[in-house]
Amino acid sequence: MDQLCVVTTGGTIDKIYFDDKSDYQIGEPQIGRILEELGVAFRFQVIPILRKDSLHITEEDRALIRSTVLAQPARHVLITHGTDSMVETARVLADIPDRTIVLTGALNPARFRGSDAEFNIGTAVGAVQSMPPGVFIAMNGRIWDPARVRKNVAANRFEAI
Repeated sequence: MDQLCVVTTGGTIDKIYFDDKSDYQIGEPQIGRILEELGVAFRFQVIPILRKDSLHITEEDRALIRSTVLAQPARHVLITHGTDSMVETARVLADIPDRTIVLTGALNPARFRGSDAEFNIGTAVGAVQSMPPGVFIAMNGRIWDPARVRKNVAANRFEAI
């Protein structure tokens, strides 16, 4: 992997809560800080394009994500995204050729102790380097085909369909 392109769109991974999980805003992307603290042995570029809860991501936003990925020379792309509509965004990217694209996020904000953010980012970094060209979702310690996964909101995890 020459360089990793990281596109950030917001989601829980970047949320900052001001009270008991009701009043929040999407803060600065956390992935750059996380990758730096982990001392990764590859170059990366972070491109923040949205700061939205994924329930509010529109088709226009998905078109922006797609055009951003297409505009980058990097063949390895990691996208941080909210989990509620991650699968829909992955499907919009599915026909992009010659790129390995991995979407990941978190079920708890990266700023929270015990968050799954670092684990999911680590899984996504491994996936983006080892998977063939295509689009994948890295959540809950697994690499998923977006056509065969869904978020189980009640169980708060991703599962095969």
